[in-house]
Amino acid sequence: MNGSIPTTSTLNLFCRHLFIDYVMGAQLPIMWKGLNIDCYDGTTDPDEHIDVYITHMSLYTSDNAVLCRVFPTLLKEGALSWFVRLPPNSIDCFETLVFKFGTRFATNRPHHLTSITLVNILQEKGESLRLFMERFGKVVLNIRNLSSDVAIHHMVMALQPGPFFG
Repeated sequence: MNGSIPTTSTLNLFCRHLFIDYVMGAQLPIMWKGLNIDCYDGTTDPDEHIDVYITHMSLYTSDNAVLCRVFPTLLKEGALSWFVRLPPNSIDCFETLVFKFGTRFATNRPHHLTSITLVNILQEKGESLRLFMERFGKVVLNIRNLSSDVAIHHMVMALQPGPFFG
């Protein structure tokens, strides 16, 4: 455009927004400094991005409209392209945004592990208890809603006979 006067169609692009008016009217918190988290590019787990986003935003606000307004500032590449192509006025609340976001990037969700995964984790011959516990613990952290009783049962069953076998 190099100094030219914006056309009506160009101005319409600037006025076009994906949020309803209530969301567009949201004001950022007074002490807002932005978030220091990675932008989402559309290639990783969308649920993890939402979790990190909500965790950081909760330090400033829980206002639904503000959550909507800030969210696109943490998108880039394919995710930002998807977002800007949503229909005008199609986002009325953060739950709608999360649903659309999660639906669009659902294929990037990792396969969720279940407690059955623990059956296949055994302490290897010669593996120290410390190394086994680290390996077992990493898997346990990736199983949602795992009961501690189930985890302990599988851990005990996975140990090699020896001085630390219960």
